[in-house]
Amino acid sequence: MHRSLTLAVRKECRMFRERYRTATVRESVPAPIFSRVLTLSLSILVSLVLNSCHAVRNGAEPSIQFSRVPTAGDGDPEKLLAIEGRVSGFRPGLQIVLFARSGMWWVQPFANQPFTTIQPDSTWKSLTHPGSAYAALLVDSRFHPLPTISALPNKGGPILAIASVEGSKPASPPKTLTFSGYQWEIRNSASDRAGSLNFFDQSNAWRDPAGLLHLRISKLGEQWRSAEVKLTRSLGYGSYRFVVRDVSHLEPAAVLSFFTWDDAAPSREMDIEISRWGEPEDKNAQYVVQPYFVAANSVRFLAPAGLLTHWMIWEPGRGSFRTARGSQSKMGSNFVAQHVFTSGIPSPANERIHLNFYMYKSKRNPLRHDAEVIIEKFEFRP
Repeated sequence: MHRSLTLAVRKECRMFRERYRTATVRESVPAPIFSRVLTLSLSILVSLVLNSCHAVRNGAEPSIQFSRVPTAGDGDPEKLLAIEGRVSGFRPGLQIVLFARSGMWWVQPFANQPFTTIQPDSTWKSLTHPGSAYAALLVDSRFHPLPTISALPNKGGPILAIASVEGSKPASPPKTLTFSGYQWEIRNSASDRAGSLNFFDQSNAWRDPAGLLHLRISKLGEQWRSAEVKLTRSLGYGSYRFVVRDVSHLEPAAVLSFFTWDDAAPSREMDIEISRWGEPEDKNAQYVVQPYFVAANSVRFLAPAGLLTHWMIWEPGRGSFRTARGSQSKMGSNFVAQHVFTSGIPSPANERIHLNFYMYKSKRNPLRHDAEVIIEKFEFRP
């Protein structure tokens, strides 16, 4: 296109030159000056044509396409799924802002990280929490996204393009295992639990021939892979017992937790957590009723070496936590630690028990080696 337009301009200029030779004004203009003027005019005309073509090419309406759509799901602040796409009509300085719909539209992947970079080949990829639908906005530097919105905005101003898509259907049911007489789903999706992005590998959770549950953290290339299982159903109020082999050897950045979690808000989370959270000098265990940042909602203690039994007794308005040495089926008086919470205790709904072994992101003491824990028994009594 550029070549044909340039030739047309040259043709017109040649015709202009021929006509100009016969004009009387030609005789009054010295040849060198006339030649320079004509050459300059031709240069300007060609430049204008090229710039015009460039403007037409870049004037195409920007658009967004999805190349990878996550499965549909209820909002889950712990689960992260991959999402990818491509932009047409991209120019430097533009970015993607993602949203997932769960009641409202929530900016993704995090409120403090709302922008997704577009690569030089016009592709983009990121992580998102689950939702019934997903949306991508192509924006310039003037756009300042809110953490949540009730409806998607219209195109215009700093928003150059918008695309939305319903979440895809799960390809297959989640993989499960049987442990202590219960069915457990094995996690395979990423999570940002405790503020640390973790990836999960289903092969890192298994039951051995003796019926014991193994959870492992392993490194694949440069990426750590964690392990998690959750009950396939809610159990509600009652006594929960966990028998765990020695965890005193765990690195400061490893975390073993037993907790309740509801995928729909509110989370109804209560925890027994074994970790030093990256600080070798700290105690290695705690009982928590979320939110943890409320001082009265967290009690730390030292979990000694050897086999331990942990209890969580969930009653209306009351959460009792206890830890004892050995594999005890009944609660005696020889406890390593115990505490009763009477404030902020959730009521049952759709929560499940989760058993999670993962990596806490510590700059001071990052995880250095693979790790494994063994859970001998889980027991529930209404």
